[in-house]
Formats: sequence, structure tokens, C-alpha cells
Amino acid sequence: MKSKVQKSSLSELTIRSLGVIESAEIEFGEGLTVLTGETGAGKTMVLTALNLILGAKSDADFVRNGDERLVVSGKFKLNDLMVTKVEEAGGFIEDGEVILNRSVTSQGKSKISLGGLVTTASQVSDLAEDLVEIHAQASSARLSKSSIQCELLDAYGDYQGILKSYGITYSEYILLRKRVVDLKAQISVRDVEIAKLQGLVGDFAKVAPKQGELILVENEINRLGSVEDLNTGVVAGLSAISSEENSAISALNSAKKFLENLRGKDSELDGLIDNFVELVYEINETNSELERYLARLEANPAKFDQLQLRKSEILTLIKKYGRGNERDLALDNLFIEAADATSKLLDLEGGDSRLAELILESEKVFGSLQKIAKSLTEARRVAAVKLSKSITSELTELAMPNSRLTVEITTRMENMPANYSVTGLDEITFLFTSHTEGKLLPLNKAASGGELSRVMLAIEVVLAKNSTVGTYIFDEVDAGVGGKAAVEVGKRLALLAKNSQVIVITHLAQVASWADRHLVVTKSENGSVTQSNVIEVTGSERRKEIARLLSGQDESISAQEHAGELLELVAAARTEMIG
Repeated sequence: MKSKVQKSSLSELTIRSLGVIESAEIEFGEGLTVLTGETGAGKTMVLTALNLILGAKSDADFVRNGDERLVVSGKFKLNDLMVTKVEEAGGFIEDGEVILNRSVTSQGKSKISLGGLVTTASQVSDLAEDLVEIHAQASSARLSKSSIQCELLDAYGDYQGILKSYGITYSEYILLRKRVVDLKAQISVRDVEIAKLQGLVGDFAKVAPKQGELILVENEINRLGSVEDLNTGVVAGLSAISSEENSAISALNSAKKFLENLRGKDSELDGLIDNFVELVYEINETNSELERYLARLEANPAKFDQLQLRKSEILTLIKKYGRGNERDLALDNLFIEAADATSKLLDLEGGDSRLAELILESEKVFGSLQKIAKSLTEARRVAAVKLSKSITSELTELAMPNSRLTVEITTRMENMPANYSVTGLDEITFLFTSHTEGKLLPLNKAASGGELSRVMLAIEVVLAKNSTVGTYIFDEVDAGVGGKAAVEVGKRLALLAKNSQVIVITHLAQVASWADRHLVVTKSENGSVTQSNVIEVTGSERRKEIARLLSGQDESISAQEHAGELLELVAAARTEMIG
């Protein structure tokens, strides 16, 4: 069994000048949070804000009329996995939290930052895959894609080791096949290529440069070319400090003797004497080193000419084979290119025999790939049966008792290399029917928008326990449902919230009544939404909001009574569910 996965969560969302929202700061907690409000109050702008900070495409039309830019930011508590990913991306993390920030100007210019680091929307989008899952009507449609269905099945199945092994072997096989194709192409122009590679390998071997040699050669050339100036300068310097009787060193040594005679008479002075003696010692030592340097310094025209020739050889090699304008980088790359050229020569000069070796090796790896792919298919078939039963059971709980979902696996012929993909040999299809005797058809043909939303919810409930995603956001998950079905949707959202943070934008009282935290978005008289228009409701205020959702009249006594009954019903059901 898989262990429980540590998850991240959204703790705070700040919005400025987005659509009808002038300013808002919304805090989120664990469990199930619902957002309700009148049409046009800005509920969907909350979803837009989240999409923006998670790397979605920006649009100048999102900026509030009359403002220069919108700014949205989200604060996330991270699990250990996400901490590592954010740090590797260069983002700053404080107390296990990171801030994602996005701004869009009225001219359409966008900037996004991850933990204070300006980055790209695509990089944030990649990180967000393990952070937040957003489901709206459009995103539920993604469920119809075979690739997404394959991901969902693999996320459910307990065969991650086989998946990893397949991925490694598949990559190895593709690389070998590429080498075979490349070698076949190279053999067709073998003579020209061999001559080119031999030229590089031969010239490189003839010059035989060493790493960092050019810098050392140039430094030695500079030294030998300046022997006269160096000699004159060092002699003058030594003369100034030590050649005469009253030289600086003589004076310093005399002062040192006087001061050392005073040791032990004053602790404060002793410290100064120690510093002075150390300085005199260092000056004497440096003077000696200068004298030794001068003794070694001599003109060497032969060596100078030899170094000039060596430098010319290396520069000629760089000019002939190096790439780019950066000399040192071009030389560093030449070491790599020369080694690669040697390897390519072995392939080319081996000709057909080398090609035969590569083909044999690729066939051997392909044999391993076939075995692993077969194991993967078998594991998927076992998981598909379990997933089909689990999702169908969840659909029954979602007031779709006659619905059935079956995960169908179609496996391509295993002896044809072209049939293998990065995910294996299998085509995964979710088949669905909403009627007892109905024909099973692909989801996009058999399910309505509302049914798709509930199927997606059923899948998330089944997968949530072992998913790395920490936050699920649903918009329009209750589309096309009402009554008992809506109550069951709320119940399953609450069940999902036992393992993950769930945020739902809804207009149904039956869904909102399941919330652990209920937020209401309202408009001011001028049609805008400000900080004071996003409030958490509890007690009687929440009952009024539930009444408004039920009947459109929050002051109606009968509507409030109905709301109270609904809340009591849900509270009892929640107690039973927990128990």
C-alpha cells in the first residue's frame, strides 16, 4: 500500500484591480471552502486570479477599467517535495511558504515571480501541476483525452516501479535507434566525414593542449617580455627600503629593538608592540622574497620564442575548429569535440560491422522493452478493473445510480517498434453510460457537461489520498444538477476535503451547506468589489446566505427555516460520514 502523501495548500490570495474586484485579500484554510455570491459579484475573478498566478495566459482585458495594472499574489504552504522544487528553481521560501506574484498592465505586459524571483509563466505552470488542480467546465473536458486518462490510471495503480523501468528502457532504446539512424546517414557520406573528423583529431593530438595551458603560457610570455622592466623596478624598490645604512628596514628594526625592551611594563603597550613586531617581520620576509625573485629573474629569449610559438599553435587550433567568439570557452569545447570526434571515428571506421553491433544492441534492448511493456499492460489491466469499480461506486454516491464507467485498455502489437510510445503499448479509454442498459461510449460522446463534472469529481475522490496535489479548485462542478444530486456533490467534495484542501465556487445551497468555511463575495453600490465585500459567514449570517441561494430571498422566514433544515441535515450526514 502507498503511504499517505504530504501535501501543500493555499493559505492566502490577494487581488488588486482585477475585473470588478478593486481589492481583496482572502484567507484559506484546510478542508472545504466555498465561495458564493450574486451573479457578477466577482466569484469567477477569484478563479481568474488563481489561474494567473499559476502561469495561465494573461490578458489586458482582465485589468479593471481606469487602472494601469492588476496585481494578484498567492501564498502557499509547501510540502517537502515542493520546497525542493521551488528552491531548485531559485525561489525564496520563508517558514515553509512561498509567494507567487503576477502583474498585468493595461497594455498587456505581464510579469510573474516565484518566491521573489522573476521567472516565466511556463516554469510556474510546470511547478503548479503538483500544487493546484483547477476544474472548470473546460478543464473537465480534458478528461476526454486518452493521454489524460492514461495519467489518471497510472496515478491510481500501484506499479510505479514498472513505469520507471519502462521509461528508462524506452529512453535507452530510442537513443540506440537514433545512433543507428545517424550512423546509416553518416556511412552514406563516410569518406567526407572521416576526413573531417580525422583532421580535428589529428590537429588536436598534434597540438595536445592542456586544460588552462593558454592562460599559463600568456602569463609567462608577459613575464619574460617584461624582464627588464621587472628587474629595474624590483631593484629600485629594494634599494629604497634596504640598500642604505639608514634604510626603512634598518629604521624599523631599530624601532623594534627599542619597543621590545619595554615589554611587560604596560599590557596595553604590549599589544601594540606585538602588532608592530609582526609587521616588521612581514616586511623583512617580503624583502627577502623580493631578493629571491630578483635572483631568479633573467632574460630567456629562447624560452620566450618557444612560448610565443606554443601560443600561436593553440590559437590556430581554436581559430580552425573552435566555435563562438569567447576564446577560452571555444577551447574548453574543443576538448569535448575532440573526444566526441574520436568516438564517431570508431563508429565510422568500423563501418558496417559497427552498424551491425548497434543494431544487435538495440534489438537486445527492444527485447527487454517488450517484456517490461507486457508487465505494464498486465498491471494496468488489474488497476483498470479496480478503478472502474471505485469510480462507478462514487457515481452512485453522486446520485447517478444507473451510471457506469469502465476503463478500457487497447494494446497495440508488441512486435512493431513503431507501436511503442513513452507511455507504453496501451491506449486507455474511459467508457461511460448513464443508463442501466445503455451502451458504453467514450466520455466525450456519452456524458453531458454536468455528468463530466461529476465523473471528474468521482475520479478525484478516488485518487486524492495518494495524489501529490494539495489543493483542488472546482468551478461549475454542480452544473446541471440540483436537489438530492447537489447534496451528494457537496458530500463528495467534503469527502475529498478529508485528504486535500478543496475550494469550490458554487451557486447551490446544497453544495455550500457542506463547507467548513463559507465565504461570500458581494458588490458595493457602484458595482465594485473591495476588501469589505469578501467576508466569511457563520451562524445566522450563513443561514441567510443559504436561504438566498435556495430562494433568492435571504430575509424570507420560510427560506431561512429551509436553510436551517438543510444545514442540520448536512451536519448529521457529516457526523455519520466521519463516524
